[in-house]
Amino acid sequence: MNVTWRSDEEPAAKPIRFAGWLRVVIRTLIIACIMLTGLVIFLPLRLVEWAVHGLSRPWSPWIVHIFSRLVFLTLGLRHRAEGPRLVGPGVIVTNHASWLDILVLNAVTPVTFVSKAEVARWPGIGFLARIAGTIFITRDARHAGQHRDLLECYLRAGHRLAFFPEGTSTDGIRVLPFKSTLFAALFMPDLPALSVQPATILYRAPEGEDGRFYGWWGDMDFGVHALKLLAQRLQGEVRVILHPPVKVADFADRKALAAASGGAVRQGMETALEDR
Repeated sequence: MNVTWRSDEEPAAKPIRFAGWLRVVIRTLIIACIMLTGLVIFLPLRLVEWAVHGLSRPWSPWIVHIFSRLVFLTLGLRHRAEGPRLVGPGVIVTNHASWLDILVLNAVTPVTFVSKAEVARWPGIGFLARIAGTIFITRDARHAGQHRDLLECYLRAGHRLAFFPEGTSTDGIRVLPFKSTLFAALFMPDLPALSVQPATILYRAPEGEDGRFYGWWGDMDFGVHALKLLAQRLQGEVRVILHPPVKVADFADRKALAAASGGAVRQGMETALEDR
């Protein structure tokens, strides 16, 4: 069962003035041009890639990577990553604070997201997620075997997977307990080198704004939230802390792996907030 995280109070909405609407129009047009150009390159490339490499995707994820970086450049939102990069087959797991998180991780490294099936039906985001090759699954224990087989196929094909084990997004200043369901699919006896890399995504709000400025959770409207970001004159920063990868084979079961991964992400969040 999916549980949506909610807070008692959401950041107060501010009216968008003329200059803000002008930024919305300019940034939207630029992002639309970037996306259309990317699709013109991406779709034919994906067809050739499928014919030559099948499930493996050595080329097209780099288009998504470049697109994500260009979006941050257009928004003026500073983006930086620190820590070791995951090498070889593996999975990146992070806290979940915003719809921006997908772009954040793709701007760090090309990844294939594992997401709940409902996302495929979201306006705009669902279309882009499908085009980018997101793996959609139902969070139902009865389908755990199917999920394991599906993820194994992608890992064997060389994909670097990513998912949000909290199961819901928050305000970006906390980390909820990691659910262990998807971790069960990673215990593959014939893939002993499989690693999991915890990563902490930390947003710094623009000066003078609520610390939860970039957070998107509960019943927040996507359109309203996107307009707020597009209208913002001076943006903040998003920081990705990549923690040392851990070997799946070193853990007794999915719950131990989920707890250790969640602990690393939470510690990264707490340390970073204390240093501010």
